[in-house]
Amino acid sequence: MAAYRINNVTTLFSGWRKLLKLEVQMPDGRVMEREVGHNGHAAAVLPYDLERKTVILISQFRAAVMYDAGRPALIETIAGLLDGDSPETCARREALEEAGIRIDVLEPLGGGWSAPGATTEYVHLFLAPYRLADRVSEGGGLDEEHEDIEVLEIGFTELDAMLAKGALADLKTIALAQALKLRHPEAFGR
Repeated sequence: MAAYRINNVTTLFSGWRKLLKLEVQMPDGRVMEREVGHNGHAAAVLPYDLERKTVILISQFRAAVMYDAGRPALIETIAGLLDGDSPETCARREALEEAGIRIDVLEPLGGGWSAPGATTEYVHLFLAPYRLADRVSEGGGLDEEHEDIEVLEIGFTELDAMLAKGALADLKTIALAQALKLRHPEAFGR
């Protein structure tokens, strides 16, 4: 691919996230402008218990989903912005804050851009085995972040059914659930 170059970056808004306007010079010399949400990198983790055949998901309010689809909550994996931490530290922190689970072992799966046409957010993906004894609090998120999180412990059978009927609408959750099925097909009866 020929050389593209960012000539100028203007901050259009700075709040919970930043909205940037990029002036990009194309290889043929033309200039285009693109608005980009600058979120930073994130980590997402799907805790699973092979013995009890359960996973931990969460349900929380998502303004964008409410605006676009008219429903206030989305079922998804535990996730959060790195905020200067390593992806592993972030995954452990968010598991404790959002779901009340202490995570020891993390199984890295790589990661990906959440919406490369619109945001700088790159999400690091992890699976994490847990046991019932690792549930050390109720979770629910942080009040200062206005999180009102419901913790859902669901069985592998229900997770499989949700995948099959398209009931999961969050891409990181779909990717992690599919990865769990690929890594542990015997736990799903395959």
